[in-house]
Amino acid sequence: MPLWKIYHPENAFSVQDKHALSQAITALYSRLPKFYVGVVFQPVPADSFFVGGEPADNFVRIWVDHIARTLPTPEAKAWWIKACDDAMAPYIRDRGFDWEFHIDETPFDLWSIQGLRPPPANSDAEARWISENKASPYDLPAA
Repeated sequence: MPLWKIYHPENAFSVQDKHALSQAITALYSRLPKFYVGVVFQPVPADSFFVGGEPADNFVRIWVDHIARTLPTPEAKAWWIKACDDAMAPYIRDRGFDWEFHIDETPFDLWSIQGLRPPPANSDAEARWISENKASPYDLPAA
């Protein structure tokens, strides 16, 4: 949580671009442990991306999966979409790419990290994960 999958034309981003964009995305989630945030760059060959039945060689499609948090109100959703658009703009919009993104929200109880159930949102255990910024021990009830 979250996982960003960025489908893009081949050679759209340099290694430095990918690093900078992934840092900008991670910064959006400053209230979460950094290790929660994943970004995958998936290059798509020019002959393999179509929009409306036509080749799309200047299009970036982003699919975001959220698990640990949801956007509860229309205002929160609008604010978040704008924050995401602003973070992506220097790498996508300002470079002349067409783009689209969407967010799926998966139930928290269908998630684990390295076989551990993450601590509840805004709990003391999650605060510890954030302060340590690593997968700290999390005591699970005995099975």
